[in-house]
Amino acid sequence: MRKKQNILITGSQGQLGKTIEKYCTINYFSHTACDKNKLNITNLQDIRNCVSTLKPTVIINCAAYNNVDAAEKDCRNAELVNGIGPSYLAIAAEEQNIPLVHFSTDYVFDGLKLTPYTISDIPNPINYYSKSKLLGEKLIQSLCRKYFIIRLSWVFGDGTSNFVYKLLQWSKEKDTISVVTDQISRPTYTKDIVYAIFAILDSKAYGIYHLANTESCSRYDWAKYVLNKINPKIKVLPTFSYNFSSTCRPAYSVLDLSSSISVYGELPTWEDATDCYLNLGE
Repeated sequence: MRKKQNILITGSQGQLGKTIEKYCTINYFSHTACDKNKLNITNLQDIRNCVSTLKPTVIINCAAYNNVDAAEKDCRNAELVNGIGPSYLAIAAEEQNIPLVHFSTDYVFDGLKLTPYTISDIPNPINYYSKSKLLGEKLIQSLCRKYFIIRLSWVFGDGTSNFVYKLLQWSKEKDTISVVTDQISRPTYTKDIVYAIFAILDSKAYGIYHLANTESCSRYDWAKYVLNKINPKIKVLPTFSYNFSSTCRPAYSVLDLSSSISVYGELPTWEDATDCYLNLGE
């Protein structure tokens, strides 16, 4: 059934976009992968032209402005890519009566809750990046009926902008690394995300989903696990977010998976997913 689909992937050069494109290629799914140079999602006419030409059966939007710190000063571009662009994709999807898959973030929550966030919890973003992501969610819901909004957390995979990759780079330069203990969430591996996406698509159960690898950890726990695997001699020191000048992030953004797990099944633990990433050397 999936092979009959014609998939349009936007943001194809990001770590998630790359993984989805590889999956489609390996499984011989008809697809077109567009990076920002091939398709500007902040231009409605470009999107309409692309969709009318390619006639996709589903749009998977991986385009995003993911630099949390830069978004505080580059508010307009963050809003365009994370909010306005997805709304244009939603308009095109509605016009063609096709589903739109869009990825959001655990950061739409403020981190004050002490138990995992459910899909019924009310978002309350605390930085501009997450505000722009929530804008995208709201606009999609108001503009199209067939949408899958999938909130992810601490994504890592094929690319250089994820936490594990940065740890590997730091390990080449430092003997001691300080990592915060007061940020807790669920790491999520792009290869696991892909399998879940297609299960969700097949379900045709439109709405909001929380998707992540099982179990949760702090940034410190995750760093210690990774560095013990690659170089146990490196010291990992616990510290707190206030010791860094970076933009405020939720202290606790663990996503509750119970409402979605019946659709895509339980994903591997973050430890197993991290092992897979390290073994593949992505």
